[in-house]
Amino acid sequence: MKALQWQGDHLLILDQTKLPFVEQYREIHSYKEMAEAIKNMEVRGAPAIGAAAAYGFALGAAEYRGSGEDFKDYMGEVRTVLEGTRPTAVNLFWALRKMEDKFREFLNMNDIGNIRAALINEANEIAEDDRRMNKRIGEYGNTLIPEKANILTHCNTGSLATVEFGTALGIIRTAHDSGKKIHVFAGETRPLLQGARLTAWELLQDQIPLTLITDNMAGYLMQQGKVDMVIVGADRIAANGDTANKIGTYSLAVLAAAHQIPFYVAAPTTTIDLKISGGDEIPVEERDDQEVRKIMDVRIVPDEVSVYNPAFDITSAKYITGIITEKGIISPPYSVNMVKMLVR
Repeated sequence: MKALQWQGDHLLILDQTKLPFVEQYREIHSYKEMAEAIKNMEVRGAPAIGAAAAYGFALGAAEYRGSGEDFKDYMGEVRTVLEGTRPTAVNLFWALRKMEDKFREFLNMNDIGNIRAALINEANEIAEDDRRMNKRIGEYGNTLIPEKANILTHCNTGSLATVEFGTALGIIRTAHDSGKKIHVFAGETRPLLQGARLTAWELLQDQIPLTLITDNMAGYLMQQGKVDMVIVGADRIAANGDTANKIGTYSLAVLAAAHQIPFYVAAPTTTIDLKISGGDEIPVEERDDQEVRKIMDVRIVPDEVSVYNPAFDITSAKYITGIITEKGIISPPYSVNMVKMLVR
């Protein structure tokens, strides 16, 4: 399964708001449609968001009908619109920087056709890089998994959250494919239930044994000795190792530490943001309160009830056993070893 696929002149995305009951694809023909799809979480997951934004930038160039003189200003507006969709996911900004660098490289040629072709090629390369990185993350992460393991994961970090294969779920896939006896506990991940709707669906597709739990069951599960390790993804990792991930990740990390269970973060190095020194500098997106008030369009609370809906929380580096990337496994102290890893 693929979250997104380039079709020559448009992007095809699997609408994740409809899963698991309806597999519906949507054609994206403009950068504004792409921004809407990212904002509405039709496409989601930090790596997938980055690739989708890159294609959105390329689509913006394809839409342009003005003169070469105004092209630069127009593409600046395209980037601004796409950047405004999901403020926490650093892959979004990384991908758009790469796309703008490519745009500026070709701008002096004064050939809009060549610029458009170069941007499509760059977006394709970003997508292909993500595929390669995910495979490597899976290989490195598999070295940490014993022959038999119960693994707890959170949110969705599989093919749906990336261009293909997955990060934390990619590690689980690799372990399963290598013949290890893997059992996955998938947290449902309120409020949008990415664990229940998406992770469980992906694991079923791959015939990987799983048990779905509500988010507030994790502590009791650990207390019973049923969890051997926790592996989650990330939307942004600060220079000191503090990690932003789907809301509820911090709680799992604290619980894992209390029960002396290894807690791993899996992410490509493009998710590491060395410009941010610590987690308190990471912007945390707050989303519409209707996501909490409803479950799959069914109202569960009166409108008068006040709602707080941050999409992410910040897990302190002190709770993270290791960060699994496509370049290897980073161990504490992260402020030192992260830089060493990135300059390899």
